[in-house]
Amino acid sequence: MKFVPFVVLTCASLWADQIPPFFIDTVVALGRMDVKIAGQPPEWTTEASGFLYGYLVKDDPEPAKRSYQIYLVTNRHVLSNHAYILVRLNPEKADAQVRQFPLMLKDEKGQDVWFSLPDLKMDISVVQLNPQFLREQGLKTAFFASDLHAADKAKIKDLGLAAGDGVFVLGFPMGISGTQRNYVISRHGSIARISDLLDSIDDTFLIDALVFPGNSGGPVVSATSAIAISGTKSQSAAYLMGVVRAYVP
Repeated sequence: MKFVPFVVLTCASLWADQIPPFFIDTVVALGRMDVKIAGQPPEWTTEASGFLYGYLVKDDPEPAKRSYQIYLVTNRHVLSNHAYILVRLNPEKADAQVRQFPLMLKDEKGQDVWFSLPDLKMDISVVQLNPQFLREQGLKTAFFASDLHAADKAKIKDLGLAAGDGVFVLGFPMGISGTQRNYVISRHGSIARISDLLDSIDDTFLIDALVFPGNSGGPVVSATSAIAISGTKSQSAAYLMGVVRAYVP
């Protein structure tokens, strides 16, 4: 067996990728309760990932006074053909246990209460949530704010994000989500191809990162970078820039 040597660089400025800690708190697990052992209580099974997103509805110079509508964002294929799905959120108290609650996806007439684009290629769906209910239940309500933490195509161009720049994929691959709390798994990768998105040829972009079943619906966020070579920009802040749709085998 051959071992390939590698070099560990201790200079912090050469590896400065990071994301704000609260980005982790925006991610939620989606799944169901299954009886895994006959005669035992049902246990949680994680099927997919999602995250909370706040859409600005009332602006104010002071961020604390701004108002947002809160949505759960995930893939269309995660919600389609379901009457409801269980959403699993961490509590605010560190010593409290994770909780799940049913999120109804159809109204009394059987109509879907979640929204998605008519273009089936855009595998994204959203469901509006009641943040007051979540707070009353003592659950975390951290979210990506549309005006502060999200990068649309215009923002991506302004930031100068390009192939080779770092990203993080947040979610619950292979159903690994923890027992007492949701423990989000963060995988580092890079933008593999994004020019076709920026040139409005396609609505998706490719990343080079390990994703597995369970990552579906999880956020992709840009990484910060303290250094940049000629012709590129350093990145002083991280942004939500996409949603995991699928992996290429």
